[in-house]
Amino acid sequence: MAGINTFICGPCSAESEEQVLRTAEALNLIFRPDGTRYVTAFRAGLWKPRTHPGAFEGVGEKGIPWMVRVRKELGMKVIVEVANPAHLESVLKAGLDMIWIGSRTTTNPFAMQDLADALKGVDIPVYIKNPINPDVELWIGAFERFQRAGIRQLAAIHRGFSFYEKSKYRNVPKWQVPIDLKQRFGDIPLLCDASHIAGKREYIPEISQKAMDLGFDGLFIESHINPDAALSDARQQLTPSAAESLIKGLIIRDVNSENTDYLAAIEHLRAHIDVIDDNLLDLLSTRMEIVDKIGRYKRDNNITILQQHRWEEVLNKVVAEGVKKGLDESFIQELFKLIHQASIERQS
Repeated sequence: MAGINTFICGPCSAESEEQVLRTAEALNLIFRPDGTRYVTAFRAGLWKPRTHPGAFEGVGEKGIPWMVRVRKELGMKVIVEVANPAHLESVLKAGLDMIWIGSRTTTNPFAMQDLADALKGVDIPVYIKNPINPDVELWIGAFERFQRAGIRQLAAIHRGFSFYEKSKYRNVPKWQVPIDLKQRFGDIPLLCDASHIAGKREYIPEISQKAMDLGFDGLFIESHINPDAALSDARQQLTPSAAESLIKGLIIRDVNSENTDYLAAIEHLRAHIDVIDDNLLDLLSTRMEIVDKIGRYKRDNNITILQQHRWEEVLNKVVAEGVKKGLDESFIQELFKLIHQASIERQS
């Protein structure tokens, strides 16, 4: 099962026996300084749920013998994605080591329940990706379904969230969502699918390091022997050598320290933050009291709650001021959108 510094690598899709074996062989040659292998398991998609039916939707069961060869000839654990009980039956019959469940499937509670029911009595590691939308309760519910089915070897994969507006990355990370999941399920290992968040291979290192800095347990990375010729997600796949450079270049930080100077300094700064947080709560409480008064005036004078022009003025002003103070523009926008929404709800 996943643990600290777990690296699961392999192509987005299994395309041919040669492609699978060549990629696996190259990834299997990435060694740690102590002589052990970095890559914990080899991943490849056999059934690919695509947006349009004309796209490459995977080789299906045809690829299972290829994964069996990787397992037997290279001694690597293998993991594939399943989306329904039929997929699962084929994987279990072949004796593959692990499964992962993709975001589209996680979004569907009926599909998750079908898979959980099909796995009752089976001891196999299950990795669950976050749902497409940033709904932590839906993600938590997915884990609860498998726990109730008696599955104990569970891990989470954070692959970001679909986003309508333009973004640097393919999927916006919204790091707070996996952090919230970890808070609820502290014993569940958490991996980052930096490939799907990035969307472009040049962004994978920064996403990966961010995950490590946040205390993630490992990475779920797409690697292809010839990424430019890949039949799916070509732009976000790394060559095995690039995957090696990525993994070996990561800064793995400790969770705790026994350095007394560090402990004293961090406690002082945290106490300072606690005071600031208390002040923020007091200010927010005062702001909401004023919001309530404004709401009463609007009701008494038959005025709509939403004043779009006023809201745009406020947002533009706070974003401009925030940027001047060195704050991230998107952070300010998200923060004040939340405050504005809460204000509307109170006035309603």
